[in-house]
Amino acid sequence: MKTPTESRAVRMPGGLSLRLDVRALAVAVLLAAAALAAGVLLVGTGDAKIAPADVLRTLAGNGTAYQNFIVDELRLPRVLVGLLVGAALGLGGALFQAVSRNPLGSPDVLGLSQGSAAGALVVIVLLSGSAAQVTAGALAGGLVTGALIHLLAWRQGVHGYRLVLVGIGISAILTAVNGYLLTKADLVDAARAVVWMTGSLNGRDWTQVWPLLGLCVVVVPVVLGHARALRMMEMGDDAASALGVPVQRTRLVLMTAAVLLTAAATAAAGPVSFVALTAPQLARRLTRSPGPNLLPSLCMGALLLVAADWASQRAFGADQLPVGVVTGVLGGAYLLWLLVTERRAGRI
Repeated sequence: MKTPTESRAVRMPGGLSLRLDVRALAVAVLLAAAALAAGVLLVGTGDAKIAPADVLRTLAGNGTAYQNFIVDELRLPRVLVGLLVGAALGLGGALFQAVSRNPLGSPDVLGLSQGSAAGALVVIVLLSGSAAQVTAGALAGGLVTGALIHLLAWRQGVHGYRLVLVGIGISAILTAVNGYLLTKADLVDAARAVVWMTGSLNGRDWTQVWPLLGLCVVVVPVVLGHARALRMMEMGDDAASALGVPVQRTRLVLMTAAVLLTAAATAAAGPVSFVALTAPQLARRLTRSPGPNLLPSLCMGALLLVAADWASQRAFGADQLPVGVVTGVLGGAYLLWLLVTERRAGRI
């Protein structure tokens, strides 16, 4: 039960009332601050180390020419891509888990990451496309996969477990397709495809920052505007409908947003594993709130990705270990723990 200091009503202009979860907001602010701090550390990490104070000074426009080049041209775009990709995956994972009412309802399990990988592989292996074309192929593959999963899971609505089961089936099929495409590729294209499929922030520049930032600027406010309806939908479709929520329309809007966020994040950095699965769960444990926790999940995703990239560089040096390997190892361990706890609780 929430204490009076954890949730309070805020009067808005026009007589509207907004229920504010103070603890969730505080957690989101602290996670955002930690993500930004980790980003500053990551900017200063590499062969040419720069102290955090010098990084901040350079970002404020007071650095040397050498520092400006290292920070603004080489490292800042990589960090911004990491923050945006982590935020998109965290928010997308929270949406999928809330809509499906299942803690396993994440893009990794539902096959969206595999769909984006299939789109990228088609461009790399069959078309020998450029980096921009690979990004477009990954985005198209994720969107087509999301539409297919929704179509196959639809039967007078989308039930959570049916969505997860259909997604697992699609994921298995796409994994086989991706394996086949790799066997048909020549050595150079296969190596290029494997590097992309690992999930990495290496070599990311401003061309990946702006499209992803633009998408987040448009989609995130739409998602947050549906937070109240999503919270009601977690009580069940009948209860939400009785409270005046247009359930099917809201679900379609939120699933479309989740697919867009996930596909765009995968197109920008490759299929980074398990951030979308773990970020909402960790955020929920910090906020101690049963709701969708959209904003804390977004901030947690950003923190997880930049922290994982910083840890990989500190442990193995710059460009030695892709961030997708780190998140895959940690996320896989978390998934096993989650499956054990869900089974003990009798939910699976």
